[in-house]
Amino acid sequence: MKKYAFGVDIGGTTVKIGLFDREGAILDKWEIPTNKENHAEKVLPDIASSLISKLAEKEIAREDIEGIGVGSPGSITADGYLRSAVNIGWEELDLTGELTRLTGFPTKASNDANVAAFGEMWMGAGKGCDNILMVTLGTGVGGGVIVNGEILSGATGSGGEIGHIHVEDNENEPCNCKNCGCLEQYGSATGIARLARKRLAKDNEKSSLRDIEPDKLSAKDVFDALKAGDKLAREVGEQFADYLGKGLGIIASVTDPERIVIGGGVSRAGEIIIELVEPKYRKYAYPPCGKAQVVLATLGNDAGIYGAAGLILRKTK
Repeated sequence: MKKYAFGVDIGGTTVKIGLFDREGAILDKWEIPTNKENHAEKVLPDIASSLISKLAEKEIAREDIEGIGVGSPGSITADGYLRSAVNIGWEELDLTGELTRLTGFPTKASNDANVAAFGEMWMGAGKGCDNILMVTLGTGVGGGVIVNGEILSGATGSGGEIGHIHVEDNENEPCNCKNCGCLEQYGSATGIARLARKRLAKDNEKSSLRDIEPDKLSAKDVFDALKAGDKLAREVGEQFADYLGKGLGIIASVTDPERIVIGGGVSRAGEIIIELVEPKYRKYAYPPCGKAQVVLATLGNDAGIYGAAGLILRKTK
């Protein structure tokens, strides 16, 4: 009998959903809006309704569904209880219990970055490895740690918050977490642009980045200039890589990954990211851990739905 699972990736604007077979092949994927009115009270009912509708559309019997996997922003405990998801509007929510009540299907959940890491381990750049470290470089720096095939979520669901590893003592501007000197302040897209603006303000060295208004300068601009041979952009890229390499080295010396996967919007710069970061990582990592491969993510925006479905399917294959 053919079995299926749903993978659900809850975002601040849309909810991405995938229908998977038991072997991990994606059969369909779609999105619904994230309705955040009244503390997002309609998000889970909307998800449940969408899943039930898809069963009818595909003529799949309820008993053929193994369960629902969910990735969501915020701190989520190992048993699926969500402490807080500020950008959704949730506080103290029995996420898995409520979705099971609404659908009748077993449900598992974890933080969205952890779930993306799980997806890359299961069906992406980490396939074949049971121990991976994933870092996502976007507006912020997220991440997930997989140890012996399991998500490292921790006591409060905050495990894998790679972006808030302390990497710089001489920092006075606070991070979004209110601490100073976090990796997120230098390794995210906004952090890279910030490094570039500081470097441009330091002296009058010639650079194509000076042709861009400072408040419009982006990480993409930095990497485009770097690839074109801009010396100042190269220096910024090396500085970014040093911070990221240090952060990855710190966490790798604790978790000992087989592979380090770099994803998120910044990773679209391509192999130049690996060229910059890998030697810095090896510089800072405990030598045996420094042998881990450093690779780019391969699942893109689908990592979350793959990982969510994997929470259900990987143990039942």
